[in-house]
Amino acid sequence: MIHTGARFAKWGMLPLRIVVGLVFLMHGGQKLFIFGLDGTADIMGKLGLPLPLICAAIVVAVELLGGLAILLGVFTRLAGALLAFEMLVAIIVARWHGGFFAPYGYEFEMTLLGASLTFAFNGPGRMSLEEMWHRSPAV
Repeated sequence: MIHTGARFAKWGMLPLRIVVGLVFLMHGGQKLFIFGLDGTADIMGKLGLPLPLICAAIVVAVELLGGLAILLGVFTRLAGALLAFEMLVAIIVARWHGGFFAPYGYEFEMTLLGASLTFAFNGPGRMSLEEMWHRSPAV
């Protein structure tokens, strides 16, 4: 007799990957296409970050590429680690003073930090492109 949960275990990370990947993709897209790189750099400068244009470009790249990587389930550990670091910096630099609760606090960023660390430590799960590549027979 197969335990019912075992049948669905392979799907476990997929909903989290879809949601978190889309959130990071949308935020990266917002920074690039709505605020623009200069507008994002302006925000970074006001937060006191050094080299704000470079910081903005890095954040946009990490959010867009990292979000896509998590969504597809490729390079998930690396993307998770980079996004977790970004969320830690966001909490410390931009949200800590606002307390815990949104919209000014860090609860949203902390949630994304936890999810990103989950990907960094556990990988994408079985329903991912990364796992399909590992299971495919060598040619």
